[in-house]
Amino acid sequence: MTTAEPTMRHTVAALVEDRPGVLNRVASLFRRRGFNIDSLAVGTTEEAGISRMTFVVEGGEGIVEQVEKQLYKLIDVVKVTDLTKESAVVRELALIKVRCRPEQRREVLDLVEIFRAQAVDVTQNGMVIQIVAQPETVDGLLDNLRTYGIREMVRTGKIAIARGAKTTAVHEQESPAQARFHHDSGRRPEGELPFVSK
Repeated sequence: MTTAEPTMRHTVAALVEDRPGVLNRVASLFRRRGFNIDSLAVGTTEEAGISRMTFVVEGGEGIVEQVEKQLYKLIDVVKVTDLTKESAVVRELALIKVRCRPEQRREVLDLVEIFRAQAVDVTQNGMVIQIVAQPETVDGLLDNLRTYGIREMVRTGKIAIARGAKTTAVHEQESPAQARFHHDSGRRPEGELPFVSK
């Protein structure tokens, strides 16, 4: 009898070309392969024409290797980095609309201050709370606000960036062959980087 492999949440960053249909192709790949996406955040990067997708994928130790292999099969994917065990700054944004009577307002604001969040909208019977923090801290605030009643909530999903000199940028730590490929394929719309030889 074999023991089931323990599951955990893995954080993976993928740099992709900013073109129509890329998100759909990535989502279709995940669906076909049966990968369980816990969250997905997409946004622009420091490099024009390149977007960054940050996935949180649930699974065993081998799931990240499978995800990387499958992503690299897509022509739009430039670079994939596993940030799960890296020293990284991890944040999530949440907007929470909570019920709050006028006489409860002060205690809710005190609670919000403890979590270093802030009220961004206040009405007669409620308020909207904004928090930018680690996912665990967001969860803690939500647990406390449920006492008052959460009317609506939206979370961005996890985003992460490596600490220190390490980076997931396209041009960092590339071999000359990779640099030439990225240059020749037009993945640097603003022009070639100094170390790309003719």
